[in-house]
Amino acid sequence: MNDNHEKLNRIGNQILTASRNELYVSMRFLDIALSALTYEMNLSSLFVGTDGEKILFNPRYLAEKYLDNRLWVNRTYLHMLLHCILRHPFNQDERDEELWYTACDIAVESIIDTLHANAIKQTVSDLRNETYDMLRDSLRVLSAEGIYRILKEKQMPLEEFGRMQLEFWMDDHVFWKNKKPENDDNQNDNDNSDQDQNDKHDRNRQKELQEKWQQIGEKTETNLETFSKDFSDETGDMLHALKIENRERYDYRRFLDKFVTLKEDMRVDDDAYDYIFYTYGLNLYGNLPLIEALEYKEVKKIEELVIAIDTSASCDISIVQRFLEETYAILKNNESFFRTYNIHILQADATVARDKKISSEEDLVTYMNEFEMLGGGGTDFRPVFTHTNRLIEQQAFQNLKGLIYFTDGYGTFPTHRPPFDTAFVFFHEDYLDVNVPPWAMKVILGPEDFTIQENKEGTL
Repeated sequence: MNDNHEKLNRIGNQILTASRNELYVSMRFLDIALSALTYEMNLSSLFVGTDGEKILFNPRYLAEKYLDNRLWVNRTYLHMLLHCILRHPFNQDERDEELWYTACDIAVESIIDTLHANAIKQTVSDLRNETYDMLRDSLRVLSAEGIYRILKEKQMPLEEFGRMQLEFWMDDHVFWKNKKPENDDNQNDNDNSDQDQNDKHDRNRQKELQEKWQQIGEKTETNLETFSKDFSDETGDMLHALKIENRERYDYRRFLDKFVTLKEDMRVDDDAYDYIFYTYGLNLYGNLPLIEALEYKEVKKIEELVIAIDTSASCDISIVQRFLEETYAILKNNESFFRTYNIHILQADATVARDKKISSEEDLVTYMNEFEMLGGGGTDFRPVFTHTNRLIEQQAFQNLKGLIYFTDGYGTFPTHRPPFDTAFVFFHEDYLDVNVPPWAMKVILGPEDFTIQENKEGTL
């Protein structure tokens, strides 16, 4: 590095250090996060950005911005920090790149615009207020996932989307992922092996960074909750955003594994099957194998289950239908359930309004097509448990593994533990936490959790 580069690098480091110190004085609850990023001059970008490990900056751009508006540098530093705390660089998955980047920018700027610290406070523009109002018509919390869903649904004209993009853009996202170079057809095996090793190293490093920022996010949330009285005037929507991002995420299919039964199923048992004798017989006798495949195999799947649906006035029928569609997608896959099963779907508010027995995929399709919400009163969870216990007494179940109760969370719980596993699946747009009895499992889902399953399965 020549003298000029050393000077530019030193200036950039001094600017970012000064910005970090101003942010720390104004927002002490970010102390752990503010010490997590190092600085590095990088001329591959004309701007400034982060890869989750470092802030990478073009020194001339950074110096010009600092001389023009020191507040801008502070906001950009915080903007990048919130991207990391909320793990935006690591959660793109198969999403549209431009939409995801813009959704992430809007999400962090919506938080910054609610903060009252002098180090970052500025007047919120009309375009920003209009954007926030538009999004809040559909979202109670402006999370990146929710904003992405709305932007994708709206399909804005290119010019309108471009104005929004520029309004919320602060940092270069080029460092968010390691772009894999295309393999040359003439590369030898050693080159490919080296590339595979590099790719594996990059994936491991990304995973480590994601875990690091998850821990930092959880500690920051704890700081905010512990000292909420001291920071209440300074934190804006940050605590709520952290609660959303730090919530435990669930795969509904994997969650159903808690209700499996070990039983023989009609399928080839590959583990107990010897292909050598099979192929030897075919080669020796033409079409006569010496051993046939076993037709039964012991597998763990769901055989008996109760699904209770809250049909009280506070539950939206469209949300209930999405829950049923998600369940249908899993049943149709035929990996979680036996070919025939004993499932009772209960509709209940303060009483059990309907009990429908489902024995096959066809039964569930018919039920969904004819589904009608019955109820609309208040919510009391207890009648569902009383009804299920009665079914057990009547031997409607031979080995009931559990009950899944889909609800919005507002109701009266039983005081005693039932003789089967119980899980409450709560649907909340803003992922509000809900207390359940100690004997019950809890899952909190939002629209994005269903959407991800939709994309993976392609069946809804």
